[in-house]
Amino acid sequence: MTDPIADYLTRIRNAIRAKHKSVDIPLSKMKRAITHILYEQGYIAGYSIVENTVQGTLRIYLKYDRDRPVITGLERISRPGLRKYAGVKEVPRTLNGLGLTIVSTPKGIMTDARARAENVGGEVLCRIW
Repeated sequence: MTDPIADYLTRIRNAIRAKHKSVDIPLSKMKRAITHILYEQGYIAGYSIVENTVQGTLRIYLKYDRDRPVITGLERISRPGLRKYAGVKEVPRTLNGLGLTIVSTPKGIMTDARARAENVGGEVLCRIW
């Protein structure tokens, strides 16, 4: 697999379109950090780590509001073939702050608002709205 974050976003997108209650994804530290941000921001109902393989599995419980998914869109920004970096002043907003941009910074993976508050830039991983 060349782009595990794109695979992560695609699995969530496909599960939402199929109206699944949960989705299983191979575990990594970056995926765990992104999932924790989604949980803190209220985009998913919860998550758990299943230790069934050497790598482990991340089980994400999707959130719906009156049979409509809370996550309406997912987009990968930086990819292995074309990395996108942004300084602290250029970190993009998603839907003027209504969405969420996830940034990988030297201080860890965080939201665009937190990156601006901590005055750091980094690689722009994805947008969620």
